[in-house]
This record gives sequence, structure tokens and C-alpha cells, in this order.
Amino acid sequence: MTALTLSTAGAATLRADALVVGVAKGAKGPIAAPGAEAVDKAFGGKLASVLETLGASGSEGEVTKLPAPSGLKAPLVVAVGLGQAPDKDEAYAAESLRRAAGAAARALTGVKKAAFALPIEAAEDAEAVAEGALLGAYAFTAYQGGENAKGAKNGKQPLAEVALLGAKPRDKAYKAAAERAIALVEEINRARDLVNTPPNDLFPESFAAVAAAAGKEHGLKVQVLDEKALDKGGYGGILGVGQGSEHGPRLVRIAYTHPKAAKTLAFVGKGITYDSGGISLKPAGHNETMKCDMSGAAAVFAAVVAVARLGLAVNVTGWLALAENMPSGTATRPGDVLRMYSGKTVEVLNTDAEGRLVLADAITKASEESPDAIVDVATLTGAMVMALGSRTFGIMANDDAFRASVHEIAEEVGEASWPMPLPSDLRKGMDSPTADIANMGERMGGGLVAGLFLKEFVGEGITWAHLDIAGPAFHEGAPYGYTPKGGTGSGVRTLVKLAERTAAGDLG
Repeated sequence: MTALTLSTAGAATLRADALVVGVAKGAKGPIAAPGAEAVDKAFGGKLASVLETLGASGSEGEVTKLPAPSGLKAPLVVAVGLGQAPDKDEAYAAESLRRAAGAAARALTGVKKAAFALPIEAAEDAEAVAEGALLGAYAFTAYQGGENAKGAKNGKQPLAEVALLGAKPRDKAYKAAAERAIALVEEINRARDLVNTPPNDLFPESFAAVAAAAGKEHGLKVQVLDEKALDKGGYGGILGVGQGSEHGPRLVRIAYTHPKAAKTLAFVGKGITYDSGGISLKPAGHNETMKCDMSGAAAVFAAVVAVARLGLAVNVTGWLALAENMPSGTATRPGDVLRMYSGKTVEVLNTDAEGRLVLADAITKASEESPDAIVDVATLTGAMVMALGSRTFGIMANDDAFRASVHEIAEEVGEASWPMPLPSDLRKGMDSPTADIANMGERMGGGLVAGLFLKEFVGEGITWAHLDIAGPAFHEGAPYGYTPKGGTGSGVRTLVKLAERTAAGDLG
């Protein structure tokens, strides 16, 4: 991953290949943001007017490159838009800093070292810039090109080093902010890598092996249930989804414990390593990105490892419900009835509504340990994408206050989300004449129906929230801000911040 250093050097004196400064939208045109003073001086106090001449406005994510004038050690100046300038007594929002830093980092592919002189007034600002730059410098190149004669990879590599100016390397708060950013982004990028890995290489067994290796590295307790153990335990949902594939399903438990923890959180992730739809086969044009259907499990896995690396005083257990949903002679058929781990029976009306089946078993199992709260994360329904678009995930819960807290946390860390209801009238649509419940209900409000299905499997008295990340988990368009094309790591920051709040006793 891109290296991060905190530097006390001035923008004019630090030797780097590029110098990044901020530009914002002012009342009368672009204005240089705090941190750009030395660069503005080198331009004779006319940096803003030069940028305006070049067409820059300060709009969010806008990147303008200029050859550096004399007086600067870096040969290239990169001005990145921060959006609307805040009022005089207000600071730039953390998300504005993240996105600007990410856009600049993406524009500096192939560069060895860049100095970031964006507005930093406190350690929180430094952390936001660091997160954005490190997330923006991400690239998934494992399957691209070869090596040249010198053993280096062909093609341009991501920005190699970020030097953060305006930070204080000897200040405990700034050091902690940098360390948190590095640990968090490394795990988000781990989740991105998993999502981007093609399904011929990432299947339940190999995903479980990755989790086991990470557990060994970070001192986490990992337990993997294979087909035999799942069959013996009666995990009919996970087995039913995975029985059509030559790659058997897995249920992975990865646990972090802290000696001073007063609370326990359980994170449950949908891990469909490839979703063909099963017998209810997806139509043409809907299969190409279905390697991303394990994004929830990737987020849960990454979050647990990040919590461990940060040493938070909270117990966190991650449950990865892993299966490959394929059509074959052994696949579950529409009309089949599965007996779930909870003992409930489910009539399968659509084998493409498989995520809720594996999650139901995992949620039931997680409930047995009586955690203080369960949060499941899943690319669960296309209906949620229809409702909220491709950048916002939905939040459902059995407790309004908890749903509001999760929403607040997501917004704080820069993950767009929206609280969604669980209307009781939609439950009747899942009534089955054959089984206890069907895996499908009314078509309208399908994302809410899925949430109501999951709610049925949450243990009595346990607080629970469901994050449907079907929209933001996999980005198919052009990169923007710190968001790459492909896997995004959606949900990781929200889960980690929830763990931090819980450790601090801020969630009651």
C-alpha cells in the first residue's frame, strides 16, 4: 500500500515529485485554501487567478495540474477542488478533505512521492486527508501485465508515498490519527481486493483460508465449518444455497476479544462468492459483476481485523456466511423447503433470493452467543438500489434508536446511508402454505421484505441492524474522489466506528 509520512517541512521546501494544494469555490471565483500559502506566494499571489484562467472553479474533485514556479522544490503543483468554501469561522468538512485527497492521489498514478498541503487544523483533518489519499491511491493490479527485465511490474503503479504537511509527527493525537488511517485503509483495501478477485480464485474455501491466515497474523480466533460440519449442525440455509456448486459452502467465525471489553458486537456478512441466481438464473447482462456478492462478508472480515489492529476495548465477532450459488442437478429448486439452523422451515420461491438464506443461519448462530448487538451487511436486493441509487446503503433495524445511531455513524465517516422502515404489513406476503415462511414476498418494497425476513431469525431481545449495501459495494462507473472502479469496501468504516463508539460507551 502507499506509504504515509507526517512532515513538518514547509510546502516550499519539501522535496517531492508533486505538491497538492486545495482550491475552493468562493463568491467571486476560485480561492486558494489554507495550506496553499507558500504556493500562492510562489505564483506572486496569483494562484487563484491562474487557476481560473485555466478553467478551474474549485468544484469538488476537480484536478488541475500546473508546472511549479521557481521557489518550490516540487516540479509539479496539483490543485484539487474542495467544493464550496466554508464560512469564515468554519472548517472544511472531513468528507470534503477525504474526497479531495482521493481525487489528487488518483491523478498522481506513477508518481513516487507527493506532498499534500490541504487544510489541516486538527488531528481529525489530518486523518481525513490521510484516509482519502490512501484510499484514492488504491489499484487492483494482481491480474494485470507482467514484469519488465528489472523485475518491476509493467504499467504505471499507484502513488508510492504521501507526505502529509501541516501534521505534527511528534503530537500523540496526530500520530494516532495517522496510525488509525493506515490500519483502517489497509483493511478497506483488503476488502476491495477480495471483492475484485475473480470467482474462479475466490470461492468459499479460499475465502475461509484468507480469514484463517489473517486470524493467525493478528491473534484472532478463527473457526471454519465445512460441508460436513454444516450438515451435522443443521445449517439448511447455507447448505441449500451452496449445494449446486462444486465449491462447498463455509461458515467462518472470526473473533476478537479484549480483556477490558464491557460489550460484544456481532457482525454478519453475506458471502456469496458468485451468484448466478441458481435455478432462477439471472438474465443476460446481470452476471458479469456477481463476484461482488460477497462484499458484505468482505466488509465484516476487514472490520474485525481493523478493530483488532486498533486494539479497541470491545469484543467483536465476525460471521462470514460463504457459498457459491450455482445451477446444477444438485441445486436447490424453486418450491423446495429448507430447514434452517433455527429450526424454522423456508419455502424457496426464488433461488436468486439466496443471500437472506445464508444470513438467516448465521444470524441465528450469532444470536446464540447473546451479543449486545448484531449488524449484518449484505449486497442483498436490487430493490434497495432502485430506492436509494448506487451510492447509498439502506439501514433497517428492530430498534429505532440503534438504527438512528448507525445512520449517524455512517454519515460521520463519509458513507452515505439512509434509514429504512420495516412495515409489518409486508410480512404477510411471506406466508407460505407449505412452510413456516417463504423467502419471497411482495415485489414492491422488496428490500424491506428482505429485512423483515432476516428479522425473523434474530434472537429474542437482541438489538439488530441490517445494512443493504447493494448499491455502493461495487462501483461500475468512472472513479471519483477516493472511490475506485470495482470493489469499494463499503460498510467497513461504519462498522469500525460503531465498534469505537461501543468501546467508548457511547451507545448505551
